[in-house]
Amino acid sequence: MITSRSAFLSSVRNFIFGAEDSLVSTVGLLAGLFAANLQTADIVLAGLVLIFVEAFSMAVGSFLSEKSIDESQGQKEENVPLFDGVIMFFSYLLCGFIPLFPYIVMPKGLAFAVSIAVTLCALFVLGIVSGKILKTSGIRNALRMLIVGGAAAALGIVVGILFKVA
Repeated sequence: MITSRSAFLSSVRNFIFGAEDSLVSTVGLLAGLFAANLQTADIVLAGLVLIFVEAFSMAVGSFLSEKSIDESQGQKEENVPLFDGVIMFFSYLLCGFIPLFPYIVMPKGLAFAVSIAVTLCALFVLGIVSGKILKTSGIRNALRMLIVGGAAAALGIVVGILFKVA
């Protein structure tokens, strides 16, 4: 039988994974599209498609993997995998708008810089908060997330420049 502590940790894991993956994937994509010199409307559309499709995909993946684990361990907690999938969906969906929002409200050049800056700040805060919740080093978590997020943005820029079509 699943304990309330393990259900809590599963929910926290799904929230952190969804938020971190959304921030990193979205900022990497948007930075790459900016570097490829796409129009703002195209960047926003691609960002929206990514956020919604990936939020659903990640939620389904979370549900199916958690359900498989429960079944393999003989657990009968029907709502925990579903709840974890819902948490994954909304953490991915909501956090994806952090790097996208600047492109919606700002000129493209400024949006690029602000998107990366606010995403890195969000990753840093997520690292601190997850460290506090999980009783690990918040600073270490924050720096790790900051480095990974920065690498994703840099990779997106490099790929956008290398494969620019216009």
